[in-house]
Amino acid sequence: MEELADRITAWIGEKVAEARCKGVVFGLSGGLDSSVVGVLCKRAFPDNALAVIMPCYSDETDIAHAQAVVQKFQIPMTTIALEGAFDSLLKVLPDEYDPATKKLAEANVKVRLRMVTLYYLANRLCYLVVGTSNRSELSVGYFTKYGDGGVDIMPLGNLVKRQVRQLAIHLGIPEEIIAKPPSAGLWAGQTDEREMGITYQELDRYLASGEAEAELKRRVDAMVEGSAHKRSTPAIPPF
Repeated sequence: MEELADRITAWIGEKVAEARCKGVVFGLSGGLDSSVVGVLCKRAFPDNALAVIMPCYSDETDIAHAQAVVQKFQIPMTTIALEGAFDSLLKVLPDEYDPATKKLAEANVKVRLRMVTLYYLANRLCYLVVGTSNRSELSVGYFTKYGDGGVDIMPLGNLVKRQVRQLAIHLGIPEEIIAKPPSAGLWAGQTDEREMGITYQELDRYLASGEAEAELKRRVDAMVEGSAHKRSTPAIPPF
């Protein structure tokens, strides 16, 4: 695990150097993935890695966990509350559409506001924006297009969730963060596995080995196919 951490840390430094930037900025949610990214970014840029906590009607426990990571690993941090921007935007957006689409659409607004915030800071500081998505999430499209998917580099993009958890243990991420159910914090009680309809253990096994029950394989393959547009640049005509 230490060799893996060192390689990712070096890779982050290389990408920043290639872009002729000075450091990195990333959102710190208090979850497993962003905590691991935070520690690796701190290793790569001890003085030029900025963690940004961006509450938007967020769970207070998640905020406390993010602050615990900042304190334990001495990561430079700023907090930017987005509730006001979120409320102001919703006031001018139309609301006459299908009520069933409301919850997810509004949750994605929160994620995209965080992307805008990170890029504002990146522009001001000449930093790269570092994403926190892992291979498991990316493969099935479990991320918001132009939200948490709108980043410059993804250091965990080749690691399934199990590997990220192992790396978190090695790095000394607080146990309460490692143990809690993975969640994007989109709404109260939301968890990744409940929303996807599969467990990370099942997904990781299929991604790593290609082995799964027929129904699980069908479901994952459909998710991969349906989210292909999220993993590519916008389509243009071939003529």
